[in-house]
Amino acid sequence: MKILMLTWEYPPRVVGGISRVVHDLSHKLIKDGHEVTVVTYRDGDVPEFEDDKGVKVYRVDNYMINSNNFIDWVLQLNFNMVTKVNQIIAEQGTFDVIHAHDWLVANAAKVIKSSYDLPLVSTIHATESGRNSGIHNETQKYINDTEWMLTYESSEIIVNSNYMKGELQRLFGLPFEKINVVPNGVNLTLFNSVERDYNFRRRFAMDNEKIILFMGRLVNEKGVQHLISAMPKILQGYHDTKLVIAGKGAMIDELKAQVEALGISQKVYFAGYLSGKDVARMYKSADISVFPSTYEPFGIVALEAMLAENPVVVSDIGGLNEIVSHRENGMKTYAGNPNSIADSILELLYDHQLCANIVKKAKAKVRNEYNWNKIAQDTHFTYQKAICQSVAEKQKRQIEQEKARKVSKKTKETEITNLLSFKKRQAYA
Repeated sequence: MKILMLTWEYPPRVVGGISRVVHDLSHKLIKDGHEVTVVTYRDGDVPEFEDDKGVKVYRVDNYMINSNNFIDWVLQLNFNMVTKVNQIIAEQGTFDVIHAHDWLVANAAKVIKSSYDLPLVSTIHATESGRNSGIHNETQKYINDTEWMLTYESSEIIVNSNYMKGELQRLFGLPFEKINVVPNGVNLTLFNSVERDYNFRRRFAMDNEKIILFMGRLVNEKGVQHLISAMPKILQGYHDTKLVIAGKGAMIDELKAQVEALGISQKVYFAGYLSGKDVARMYKSADISVFPSTYEPFGIVALEAMLAENPVVVSDIGGLNEIVSHRENGMKTYAGNPNSIADSILELLYDHQLCANIVKKAKAKVRNEYNWNKIAQDTHFTYQKAICQSVAEKQKRQIEQEKARKVSKKTKETEITNLLSFKKRQAYA
């Protein structure tokens, strides 16, 4: 199969979870014998074309006109994506299927689909309504409407959890059978040959301190503000702890002010954005990983922490709720509840046998259920469904066109017969 991937982020550009998903999925599809071409945004000093271990990656700049806002920026990026795909198809031939990732590439996906009559599969990684607990302004309404358009134009939809399937049905009224649940995965070799680096760890905490790790974007829906609120209770019950917050985002100043107001600045370390091997070293340095999201379609960071043999504490919402079973392969807390977060963390800090059991079962679950072999196969099956639908629709259109042609021909024959008959009557008269 020749597969076209459209995404606004691809390594080394990492904004959220899409980048890693597209990267790992593309490489597994290549190993399965398919051809994968990725068209994405060119961010920074990276090549316009790269052969990434078999994956053809084309990066496009944004349009030459400075955009007024983020929506305009996204639209201009889509213009250049369409131009690049036209060039690729002209030089290398067409594709079997388009796989679009989120609303940021929706317009390009729609144009390419219509121009070349290709089946379109879309993965909806999150929704604007979910991120913001509803639609509250015109920008959010535009993004929500664009998400609906993408789901409408797609032959098949992929989501990464049953929670997201329900959300799309509720928001956009999609048919149940159109939405395919295919979870995200994690690279099972991510922590191979990575051991705890004590010199690295000492940059964040003392040897006697237990590291409580948050890894993710610093935005409201990730819930890190509730984890900070839980720290005074945690410190009261177990003083030798240190909260390490790894990530960047719009809430950074607000979170630092919250830490200062609580008087716990000596016990909270803002590590900033980590990349490459530092991410693996950070997981291996941590004693507990916490993901207190208030909205989380899946939660790939939880899989990474579980694979790194960290006991995890997660909110009981979204995809996290489906990944973790309480006190079996992790701990669950009530979303947005600092007391609940503190209680689960303290239980892990004091119960070493519980930690050991959780770590063992969590790692086994990740290896069995969230490996890319199975995920790539399920994704390929979804492609096949979309292609079959596309073929059936083309055949239906051909039949309708043939019927219309026959009706038109019969109508013309009738008109000619009537005209000849009329002329005969005129001549007789």
